[in-house]
Amino acid sequence: MNGAILVLSGPSGAGKSTIINHANDKIGSYYFSISTTTRPPREGEVHGVDYYFVSHAEFEEDIKAGAFLEYATVHGNYYGTSLKPVNDALDEGKLVIFDIDVQGHRLVRAKMGDYVTSAFITPPTLSELESRLYARSTDKGDVIKKRVENAKDEIRAISEFDFVIINDTVETASNQFATIANAARLKQNQEELDNLIHHWLDN
Repeated sequence: MNGAILVLSGPSGAGKSTIINHANDKIGSYYFSISTTTRPPREGEVHGVDYYFVSHAEFEEDIKAGAFLEYATVHGNYYGTSLKPVNDALDEGKLVIFDIDVQGHRLVRAKMGDYVTSAFITPPTLSELESRLYARSTDKGDVIKKRVENAKDEIRAISEFDFVIINDTVETASNQFATIANAARLKQNQEELDNLIHHWLDN
């Protein structure tokens, strides 16, 4: 059995990590793809748990080596997804969950479309997003303003996703996420469909 990919995108502060954690016991075993970034760690973030933190030079060496499934520059820093652990997890039949931006979703969809299911997660309104960003107190005002402007662009790409989750309450949003995650496991890629056709015709 081949694995599947579930891409989650949405503005910073939309509650993606909270929703995933809240739905843990409803979605079975999965591999959460950890991004590599050149931005410095925030307080409390751990290398190899939240992100792989590397220098610009190291990141650019990996770009040259073709080591990334996708990468992008966001707010002056690189973010990317390493190919090897993703391929290993897919070979093991696991659901691979990505938390990446709109650009990353486009690149992953272009490269691995057969395997991909996607969901855009957002608070109900822009003003609610701003409130959440200020309430979590992890970024300065100028960074929050950049994130809000970025969110205005991201919301315009919402039609590119298979599903939309409005994170008004965590309970409802996490239940919707669990439904989508379990459906993603059932999605057949083209190779599986071809094998099914051959098996069906030969028996």
